[in-house]
Amino acid sequence: MNSPVEHEPLTVLVFSHRPEVREAITSAIGPRPAPDLGRVRFLETGGIAEVLTAADSGVVALAILDGEAQPTGGMGLSRQLKNELEDCPPIIVTVRRRDDRWLATWSQADAVLLHPLDPVTAAGTVAEVLRRSLAGGAIDTAGVDPVTRG
Repeated sequence: MNSPVEHEPLTVLVFSHRPEVREAITSAIGPRPAPDLGRVRFLETGGIAEVLTAADSGVVALAILDGEAQPTGGMGLSRQLKNELEDCPPIIVTVRRRDDRWLATWSQADAVLLHPLDPVTAAGTVAEVLRRSLAGGAIDTAGVDPVTRG
């Protein structure tokens, strides 16, 4: 079995129109969310067209979308990607209000993180979603509260 450090880093797309939100997300996760996954490479995007192009290219292992982004938020973008891409990467949406968890269900996000992000929880959530995706298993959040204090 090969060590994860021998492989290319996984690409994690981070979308927000606000650079400080993108920085908070990448800082909380860090370059190596879990030892068994190796390093990740962040692809920061500030526009919807960039997200759509990157997600459609097949190089994105995980997308993290800001639910508060303007003019189109991560919730609507998540739903669009899940419904339009045959091979959609897993998606985590970040929100500021715990009460928005019902929107996460609507958006078909695989997980949700709450601001302010806790580095341990954020990295753990990213690692779990990536592991499930890499294992080829469906990420089933049915019956589970998708909101993680992150």
